[in-house]
Amino acid sequence: MPSDIYIIRHGQTAFNASGTKTFTGWIDVDISEVGVQQATKIAANLADIKFDQAFTSRLKRASSTLEILLKPHTYSVPVTVDDRIIERSYGDLSGQLHTDVQAAHPDMYKIWHRSYDVPPPNGESVKMVEMRVYPFIWELVRNAGDGKNFLLSAHGNSIRCIRAFLENMSVEQEMSLEVPQDDYLHYRVTPDLNNLFGGNVEKIHPSK
Repeated sequence: MPSDIYIIRHGQTAFNASGTKTFTGWIDVDISEVGVQQATKIAANLADIKFDQAFTSRLKRASSTLEILLKPHTYSVPVTVDDRIIERSYGDLSGQLHTDVQAAHPDMYKIWHRSYDVPPPNGESVKMVEMRVYPFIWELVRNAGDGKNFLLSAHGNSIRCIRAFLENMSVEQEMSLEVPQDDYLHYRVTPDLNNLFGGNVEKIHPSK
């Protein structure tokens, strides 16, 4: 029997509530009121799912989102904090506005922001994020068991890497992804211990 993985990006943060874009990374900022509304909408859509285990990073925006997602469920869902799915570290750019970084470093801004394998100063590239995310999602897929439901509350870049793994994406496809904050991803997994990858994966929602 296949198992199901539901993946949600945390809601809008207080940093970005004003409409400006900030390199947040590992800065521990909570979700905004809009973020609460986004998570509440998703929680209602998933209210009938009986979750066997949930995962989050240590950052408030992910854990607060998970708390809202679990509110409709009256039973106890085991929660694991696993920082392999934490957001990408932006290093020295953390806390700075995108516009300020672009003005100060016009030649490097786009590279630091969107390059696959060039990290910002003292930060992580997406390729580096993959190196910690891939073992996490591989373990989850390979050990999913039969008929279980897993819930992940994670971040834009860690989810980008999870999607690349589950959907066997090219680097170009991975880097073009935009992960919404008001919807969820749903994958159906059939574990296969004889398969090095870990199993067969079908994307259920959204269909594209």
